[in-house]
Amino acid sequence: MRVLLVEDERSLAGYVAAGLRKHGFAVDVAFDGGEALEKCDVTPYDVVVLDRDLPVVHGDTVCRRLAERGTARVLMLTAADAVEDRVAGLGLGADDYLGKPFAFSELVARVGALSRRSAPARPPVLRAAGVVLDPARRTTERAGRPLHLTPKEFGVLEQLLSAGGALVSAETLLDKVWDEHADPLTNAVRITVGTLRRKLGDPPLIETVTGAGYRIASCTA
Repeated sequence: MRVLLVEDERSLAGYVAAGLRKHGFAVDVAFDGGEALEKCDVTPYDVVVLDRDLPVVHGDTVCRRLAERGTARVLMLTAADAVEDRVAGLGLGADDYLGKPFAFSELVARVGALSRRSAPARPPVLRAAGVVLDPARRTTERAGRPLHLTPKEFGVLEQLLSAGGALVSAETLLDKVWDEHADPLTNAVRITVGTLRRKLGDPPLIETVTGAGYRIASCTA
């Protein structure tokens, strides 16, 4: 899932972004409200983790504009954790609210919950052709055999299983699983699909449609 982290404290932004990436999220970073709105103009984020006290454009304004667009879930962060502050943030259109300092595990859980809400409803555990993928536990197996996937491999498989056999383009995979630093001309998707195929084993699960993308060859459990 694609996440935008908006935080003007650069050391904190780096720490949070690195942690979210380790949990499989594709994370872009903006350091002020104006930059956040510009990034949201060009990238369809699933979740925006938004600090409230931002320079250039205040977090309240950013939240209100994102809520008007209705294209991303917003998790608002603030050093103020009083009830009235939470109510004000939610009133601006935030989907969730987390006070600073926070436990990182709680941030990951809340971002994960919001990302699931941003997508069409799907089963909590994804299955196809003997493959079982549990996004909450970050585990995957095939025919009872655990699969040790990299975050990118896990993300690609999750996107393909979520599509339920529908075609998923390489551009969509690049957009959802990689971040803004990914080169649109890169072979990263093709290479990742190749290593994922090898780890999944036989019978082949991922089908390539030349010039169009990838899909799960069989969606029977």
